[in-house]
Amino acid sequence: MIGQVFWLTHAVLFLLALVGFACLALSMIRHQEDLFGHALNALLTRGLRAAGWLFLLLALWLAAASMGWSFGLTVYSGHTSAAAGLAFIALLVKSHNRERKRGRR
Repeated sequence: MIGQVFWLTHAVLFLLALVGFACLALSMIRHQEDLFGHALNALLTRGLRAAGWLFLLLALWLAAASMGWSFGLTVYSGHTSAAAGLAFIALLVKSHNRERKRGRR
């Protein structure tokens, strides 16, 4: 049972970090224009930025509360690195697919 909770904590940490970085990416005008074709309004952009930081802080709190500060910060660093990398790769793939579609027309 304890092992299942341990892995569930890791999964939740990774998902919180991934959603946080996705929100931060979507709060950038460049990515908004790439994904939606236009910039979102300023209120929504600020909300996405705040939500991104909130998700990352929530992940930090969960890591520290469940694993202690020393191991929790180490785990947090790993999960945020992996989540940031995945968000970055997703943006690259989306941009590459969009460029391929433009080239076919």
